[in-house]
Amino acid sequence: MFSEVVGSSLKAEDIHFWQIIPRAFLVYLGLIAVLRVGKKRALGRATPLDVVVVITVGSLASRGITGNASLLNTLIAVVTLIGMHWVISLTTRDHSTISDWIKGRPTRIVHDGEVNQAALLDAHMSDDDLLEDLRRKGIADPKDVKEAVLERSGELSVIKAKK
Repeated sequence: MFSEVVGSSLKAEDIHFWQIIPRAFLVYLGLIAVLRVGKKRALGRATPLDVVVVITVGSLASRGITGNASLLNTLIAVVTLIGMHWVISLTTRDHSTISDWIKGRPTRIVHDGEVNQAALLDAHMSDDDLLEDLRRKGIADPKDVKEAVLERSGELSVIKAKK
């Protein structure tokens, strides 16, 4: 009965549209269950590691929904990826060298109102990119910045200079 409803024994091109609905429902429930076990931050500010996991899980989920991969194999792959992400996150929490290698390091872009042009170039940022990020923080001039750091997430953190 279950196999008929979700078309688990059919090739992708033989799955009927009405079988995709329960497949999507099952994959959706499976993803919610797996992501609840994973760390909450994967859904918040993302590091490159988080982005890779989200893209890969999305790709796997779509294959399971459309029938290009079996539901069981899809869920096993998703659980494996989330498990690997959890282990890597745990490892990077306790080992700064591994964390720096996988997640990168923050880069100080501005210090005491002076823009570090070498750091800006290393971060592949233009002066215009920096000014745009500062304006989003309500700062018109880098001279009004005590410190600006390009975080591992790609967000610019800014501490305003005291006047």
